[in-house]
Amino acid sequence: MVTPLNPKLEEALPEKDETAGIEKPLRLLKHVPEDPVPLLELANHSIVSSRQFTAEQVVQLTRLAAKHEAVPQQARQPLVGKILISAFYEPSTRTRLSFESAWHRLGGDIMSITDPATTGIAKGETLKDVGEMLNNYGDLVVLRETNNKAIYHMLEGLRIPIVNAGNGTDEHPTQALADMYTIFKWRPVLMDKNISEMKRARIGIVGVPATMRTVRSLLYLLALFPNSFEDVVIICNEKNVFSPGQLDNLNEMGLQVRVAKDLNAELPNLDIVYINSIAWIGDDYKEFGQNYVLDTTSPLKKNAIIMHPLARGKELSTHLDDTPHNWYFAQARGAVFIRMALLTCLVQHNW
Repeated sequence: MVTPLNPKLEEALPEKDETAGIEKPLRLLKHVPEDPVPLLELANHSIVSSRQFTAEQVVQLTRLAAKHEAVPQQARQPLVGKILISAFYEPSTRTRLSFESAWHRLGGDIMSITDPATTGIAKGETLKDVGEMLNNYGDLVVLRETNNKAIYHMLEGLRIPIVNAGNGTDEHPTQALADMYTIFKWRPVLMDKNISEMKRARIGIVGVPATMRTVRSLLYLLALFPNSFEDVVIICNEKNVFSPGQLDNLNEMGLQVRVAKDLNAELPNLDIVYINSIAWIGDDYKEFGQNYVLDTTSPLKKNAIIMHPLARGKELSTHLDDTPHNWYFAQARGAVFIRMALLTCLVQHNW
């Protein structure tokens, strides 16, 4: 089971997050009462989409992540003797390493596949058959694939949980969890069901929900907290911003989303700026990509934070790294702890 925070240790927690810099995990930890019940529902389940989570699960996952980050002296190793199959058929640095770091920190062992050419897939083996074999070799699979449908094909043969680490242009649910963890550390009150208008946040997302998995998954999680965000604006220059039914689905969940083209016109009003790689612009970057760049001349709100799933390109200047706007490194660091929280819950039978 989840080990509650030692009351004496909780009382001794400092008021300020001096050691965590801008990341503030202690603030989040103190803000949210512990409730393990929503997390028990995740046991032995596969995670394919952000749409699988409830608001209560996201809140408690971020709380557990904050506990891992803020009070490592209470860390346990519930995954001793458990094996992770880390199957990254698409290149990755942060996602793969953060999953593997999280599993190691929890005491587990790892088998890693970084090139499908070294597997039976190169000889025509189906993903369903691969899944049948993986049942015998590990306790959980993490899969990244360029094909949107790959994870669903592997699910057909799996009896152990699988976690979607990015499937083509479809979804990236654990990146979205890392994003929410970052946002809630920045302003924990955004987790509250009843939040005053003064505390609500305005978020601008530079990207295209129709074709970007990070944006798609993040929007689904933001939609679980519709009262927390006064304004959600998608900033891009595309004609087809949403995939069919996507915007209607978000509106039905209570999240009102608008679209804008002018980044600089929006920046002065935004509390959170979520910017993505210019890869989504493609060959058109030379024509209008310079309109979607953040640097020290950008008209950012004084206390605004910048987030980026990384790796970055020309859209995010390194000159912002040493400013208070930089929360993208905190975002990458926090991904380890939110994945520790999730993995602990998925292999819950060994708590």
